[in-house]
Amino acid sequence: MTVRVRIAPSPTGNLHIGTARTAVFNWLFAHHHRGKFILRVEDTDLERSRPEYTENIQAGLQWLGLNWDEGPFFQTQRLNYYRQAIQTLLDRGLAYRCYCTPEELEKMREEQKARNLAPRYDNRHRYLTPEQQAQFEQGGRKAVIRFIIDDDREIIWQDLIREKVIWKGSDLGGDMVIARTSENGEENFGQPLYNLAVVVDDIDMEITHVIRGEDHIANTAKQILLYEALGAKVPEFAHSPLILNQEGRKLSKRDGVTSIDDFRKLGFLPQALVNYMTLLGWTPPDSTEEIFTLETAAEVFSLERVNKAGAKFDWTKLDWINSQYLHRLTGEELVPLLLPYWQEAGYNFDAETDRAWLIGLATLIGPSLTRLSDAVAESRLLLTPLANYNQEALSQLQLEGVKDIIKDILAAITPDLTGEAAKGIVETTTKAHRVKKGLVMKSLRAALMGELHGPDLMQSWLLLNQKGWDISRLQQAVNS
Repeated sequence: MTVRVRIAPSPTGNLHIGTARTAVFNWLFAHHHRGKFILRVEDTDLERSRPEYTENIQAGLQWLGLNWDEGPFFQTQRLNYYRQAIQTLLDRGLAYRCYCTPEELEKMREEQKARNLAPRYDNRHRYLTPEQQAQFEQGGRKAVIRFIIDDDREIIWQDLIREKVIWKGSDLGGDMVIARTSENGEENFGQPLYNLAVVVDDIDMEITHVIRGEDHIANTAKQILLYEALGAKVPEFAHSPLILNQEGRKLSKRDGVTSIDDFRKLGFLPQALVNYMTLLGWTPPDSTEEIFTLETAAEVFSLERVNKAGAKFDWTKLDWINSQYLHRLTGEELVPLLLPYWQEAGYNFDAETDRAWLIGLATLIGPSLTRLSDAVAESRLLLTPLANYNQEALSQLQLEGVKDIIKDILAAITPDLTGEAAKGIVETTTKAHRVKKGLVMKSLRAALMGELHGPDLMQSWLLLNQKGWDISRLQQAVNS
């Protein structure tokens, strides 16, 4: 048997981290078993689905490295498959037309609520006679299609994460709507609904394993009944834990950052984010490091090591993982990643003519980065011809003899300054003024950087020298 799994997002919003984590688990499972990972877009919600969301979802999956083997398939292009399945269920007496009005259903729910009963459809139209159906239709009523659910039925499956799961038919809310009322010239019935469409797709695409969030467990019970009614083999199911916020509730838009786009803009690398998502609910074998590629994780991935409990989102852990990836990058690799953040902050460079200088800058700040976006703050002291002095730096520059020290350093500077030459200037100046080297270095930092704390001083000086900004800044310090 070839393992076939799918990720089936709905394009009613940008790619959510919960959906992306589900995609990660499916991708890892498929690659571990040398199977197929399929992308299916469940776009039958015509009112809320948007093409831009479809594009965002596909771009997000590709950015994360979760490339699919088949698809994308779109449900709106497969409506005939669903209509055939609905008609089959009607012909077999496993589904029926329900003519209840919204008002009747609301009254029914209110009466159940008043009797402290759980709201559910009471199956009142399950056994309508042809005459009763004709009477409803003559009165202008349109029917939804409901699938019959036996209240006495027990639905049991061996979940690959949660082990044995049992649902009672009586807990599924009564006979299930599988198609809306017909509109716009549709003859027999209207738009098919989620539970029916997903089962038909899984059957047609020969899905062997359905791996998704635990919030789908009730849907799974309903879908198993539909697989059986359509005479198909039921796939194996695995329900992963939800991603929780710090309060232990399901991570939602109220928590702020939830879409993959948000994480990308905040400066997280795709490799780091997908690494972290893998650890959100899955525990690697003891011998496996926490920093790994998708391919490495796929070799050891198993659903048995996915936790049942919800996975709390941990920003500190994500930041740490991201920093590990960033610190492995060379300056040359960092530059194209950092350029958008520098440019957005208003620093304009010519990526070609300034390339060598930018590589030097990236090399200097790289070890300090936690996120790509940190580059703006980490490099701000080096991106302008003149320094912006804070009070500490100004106080240092006002100390007796400091401006004479700066003048001597200024006089000794040459173009294309080397590290050895810079050290020589510091040593010569220290001896000439008969002061401690620490005073010279502190004063030089104040003059060049405008602050007494920051990146490595000598490397910073060399970078400023390449632009001629060390001279302009030292002159500024002398005149301050």
